[in-house]
Amino acid sequence: MRVILKKRIGIVLIVTIFFSITAKAVEKPKELYAQSAVLMDADSGRILFEKNGDQRRAMASTTKIMTCILALERGDLEGEVVASENAAKQPKVHLGVEKGETFRLRDLLYSLMLESHNDSAVMIAEKVGGSVEKFAKMMNEKAKEIGCINTYFITPNGLDAKDDTGKHSTTAGELAKIMSYCITQSPKKEEFLAITGQKSYQFTNMEKTRTYICHNHNAFLEMMEGAISGKTGFTGEAGYCYVGALRRNDRTFVVALLGCGWPNNKTYKWSDTKKLMQYGLDSFQYKDIEPAIYFETIPVQNGIPQDEDFTEKAQLRFCVKGKKKISERILMSDEESVRVETKIKKEWKAPIEKGERAGTVTYYLNDIPVREYEVVTENGVEEMTWNWCLRQMIEKYMTL
Repeated sequence: MRVILKKRIGIVLIVTIFFSITAKAVEKPKELYAQSAVLMDADSGRILFEKNGDQRRAMASTTKIMTCILALERGDLEGEVVASENAAKQPKVHLGVEKGETFRLRDLLYSLMLESHNDSAVMIAEKVGGSVEKFAKMMNEKAKEIGCINTYFITPNGLDAKDDTGKHSTTAGELAKIMSYCITQSPKKEEFLAITGQKSYQFTNMEKTRTYICHNHNAFLEMMEGAISGKTGFTGEAGYCYVGALRRNDRTFVVALLGCGWPNNKTYKWSDTKKLMQYGLDSFQYKDIEPAIYFETIPVQNGIPQDEDFTEKAQLRFCVKGKKKISERILMSDEESVRVETKIKKEWKAPIEKGERAGTVTYYLNDIPVREYEVVTENGVEEMTWNWCLRQMIEKYMTL
């Protein structure tokens, strides 16, 4: 359904076009095991479903997606990493490195993401950041850059920790946002997907004295068509946690779960993930919204008419900057609505230049702005001065 409304507020003319589709809604997921859960559209960052999505909780080894993406973006993947005493004493799950043993950074990323090795996380942090503390600072800076304000990193491996600033924690919403960054926005997104999607990986230390084989413990990769990435986690405080991604038919969904059961409920996270992903697939489709936008001309005070016809007022025309027509592809459910609102300044006084900012065209999904275009003047209007009027009178007199 398409409805057009016009109204004037102060000096602004507002034209609103409503688009809605009436259909039977898909029932939202109920009875999730996770204490906090989010389903996100990875491409826009919009939360499609949430349960306590903004509550801060421990995140366990899902932390390692940030460790991995930082290493990919900032580290030399062919560089040599030396195991420190701190790395060698990290608790299980661990690679079992010995102090002084050396590895390629690239190999450690597979150890980190497939087997979730805690000692590999510390080695990566010390190599890329100089120390665990400096790397944690980098993690927090990156989180803020992505837009996370309720996430705080202390360790690179996700072991429960706290300091004077707070606890190692995040929210389901922000964990989903970090994963969305890793797979859609990071300049190293393809490398991240290649590592986290690998089924198994074999490597040796640089001394060639030991061989390691890593197997991917993200069982979700085999559970649903289109599963592309994910990371599990568990600590006593966090419980079972998971963040995973699925891409199908140009749609990319991310699910983040925190506090999704404690022993012996290891499989709860798979149940919740499949339920949320299926809800996303069944409910949300891309729809092309192409409003037929018409800009009314507006008379200009004290302006010279285009044809220099004194019986008519100068008129100002408008257009969307750099666009002949506009359209937006929006992921939405059948029960959601889109409105397109045009705001144009309605009072104008010459002189006016072509291309001056005049207003906006904004797409709203459920009253939340999702895209904005700039509206500019399509023509210029010169000012009608006394000198101009005098010249016109002289010219007309001379032609008599």
